[in-house]
Amino acid sequence: MIDRRGLLSFGCAQCAVLAGGKAFAQAAEWLAPPRFQRPPLDTDEGGLWAFMDREEKRLRRSPFRMGDKALRDYLQGIACRLGADHCPDIRVYALRTPWFNASMAPNGMMQVWSGLMLRVDNEAQLASVIGHEIGHYLQRHAVERLRDAHSRSAFGMVLNIALGGVGALAQLALLAGQFGFTRDQEREADRIGVILMSKAGYDPHEAARVWANLRAEAMASGEDPAKRSVLFATHPDSGEREKTLAELASGRTGETGLEAWRTRIDPHLLMLLEDELHRGQFAETLVLLERLIGRDGENGRLLFARGEAYRLRAGEGDVGQAIANLEKAATLADAPAVVHRSLGLALQGEGAGERAVQAYRRYIELSPEGPDVEMIKTYIQGLQRS
Repeated sequence: MIDRRGLLSFGCAQCAVLAGGKAFAQAAEWLAPPRFQRPPLDTDEGGLWAFMDREEKRLRRSPFRMGDKALRDYLQGIACRLGADHCPDIRVYALRTPWFNASMAPNGMMQVWSGLMLRVDNEAQLASVIGHEIGHYLQRHAVERLRDAHSRSAFGMVLNIALGGVGALAQLALLAGQFGFTRDQEREADRIGVILMSKAGYDPHEAARVWANLRAEAMASGEDPAKRSVLFATHPDSGEREKTLAELASGRTGETGLEAWRTRIDPHLLMLLEDELHRGQFAETLVLLERLIGRDGENGRLLFARGEAYRLRAGEGDVGQAIANLEKAATLADAPAVVHRSLGLALQGEGAGERAVQAYRRYIELSPEGPDVEMIKTYIQGLQRS
């Protein structure tokens, strides 16, 4: 798939789940295949590998690749813990793009998007998504789809869009339907993902919780999620998926890795929140933020993001909610400087000029080299003259 920034995403993340008791009973029978050898270049699979190798070189130079080595090593460690003997063939790239997704190409290239990282509550939930994608890789599902004539046509579209540097969300929806994995393949990937999680010592019950959280966000608009998101468009009812994942995890236990994940993601939280706001899907964002605040408490960064979501949405009663959240955030030690700028904008819009000036001045004091400081100074001058 292609996001609007032109990044190639191969496959899906946490897609359809149809497995029931039969799949659970079969889980113990599955054995990982041996490591894959590079296919000859003159085969369809060899051509796919060669294309993905070229795409991976581009990915290494992408401005959207997150540069935190500690984070990259952490994600690589999770993938290796799940992939076991296949670890030497897996290469994980963390990409700064605010949608929920992870994917894995047949040559071992894996992408983990920052929108996914914002939404998982612990390491086990992240491992459930990575394990699902490794399941697709181990079963060679992408190669199977490429060999289908319909999928070859869609894959040609992917190449044209990727090489042309175009990224259109309308085309993304079309490609999702044409090149998506089949329901049987999704069933296998979820079953294998639970097995890999269990073998690696993770709590597989966290997989169902990821899907439940996504469903809550998607329902925020009041529309059928299948009409708005490619993650839901071609798959069965999500309640069925949650039930199936819970059944697959039944009787299994493990760790969640809560503190390890919080420690690793905390330095990036403000950036992830700001990117989430730029998506412009404020109803979904507010559902996400309610969950994060319920989980972590009212810290300055989360209250800033909630206040800013209300301010940008600007619906009935939203400005008041924005001011209340931003004013509370401004009193907390971990509040970012931009909370004062947002507060000034909200107050100015409500005609509270004197309070807006105070907020703007505090922003300039905390961020004197901010890129918009000169513009904020003009706001102050205008308010003082009025």
